[in-house]
Amino acid sequence: MSALSPEPRDYVESTIIRVVRRADRYMEAVNDVLRRGALREEESVLLDRFERLTAIVLDRYHPRGTRLPTNLVFAQLYDAQRDAPADESRRATIAALMAAEVESRGPLRQTREQNAQLAELFERIGTACEADGLLLHAALAFDRAADIYLLLNQHVKRDHCLFAKERCRHHAARPGWERAMAAVSSALCGYGYQPYRLLLWVLAQLVVFGVAIALAARRPVDDSVYMAFANYLNPLGNGDTALLPGLARILLVIESYTGYVSLSVFFALLVRRWFRT
Repeated sequence: MSALSPEPRDYVESTIIRVVRRADRYMEAVNDVLRRGALREEESVLLDRFERLTAIVLDRYHPRGTRLPTNLVFAQLYDAQRDAPADESRRATIAALMAAEVESRGPLRQTREQNAQLAELFERIGTACEADGLLLHAALAFDRAADIYLLLNQHVKRDHCLFAKERCRHHAARPGWERAMAAVSSALCGYGYQPYRLLLWVLAQLVVFGVAIALAARRPVDDSVYMAFANYLNPLGNGDTALLPGLARILLVIESYTGYVSLSVFFALLVRRWFRT
């Protein structure tokens, strides 16, 4: 990342001072919440305050100069965040996040190279926030990175950031139905961004139902396994199952519905990934 932009130095420095002062004020609130052990309950409230403080800086951000196509205005704060010692890491990360918000939402339009730098910066900030336990702040940073990667048509990196965003939101959620469903989504398909993970569950279902049907059908193992595999993709009719015990027929019905749902979700996620809908 380059050094300061060729905008008037005094203007850049004064804007950096505004960002640092408000970041310091914000960190007082963050530290208070951390001391009380109430981060999970109050982090969303903190983010509302972060947005208000950022808006104050943004309202006073009226660049007067020009800059080279490869420069970011607040590179000084971004470099400080990258090189900050451990005891200053959280403060430097918050300041960099606020500066990046101002720069990305400000009046200056970014070039493709600048957008690429901002996306990588937001992703780095998100990783740092996640490591510090500021999970909703990390989700915000990953979301900003994903938006920029969409502009850049870099869909693999966008999916990576959206996955990280959902992971942070999942871990930040309070125990309950929402968190339980997020855990299921994570395990089955990586919140929808890792559809091939579903194939492992399909394989597990085939193994479980194959063994269960083989035990319940009281027929040769190879016939029962073949029946289970065929039924998973195309439900067997009454003529194929008429001579089977009741338990085996119930298992076949359950398997067919399970297979239909699993494969439908898999192909829906796969089409979404292929065509970026």
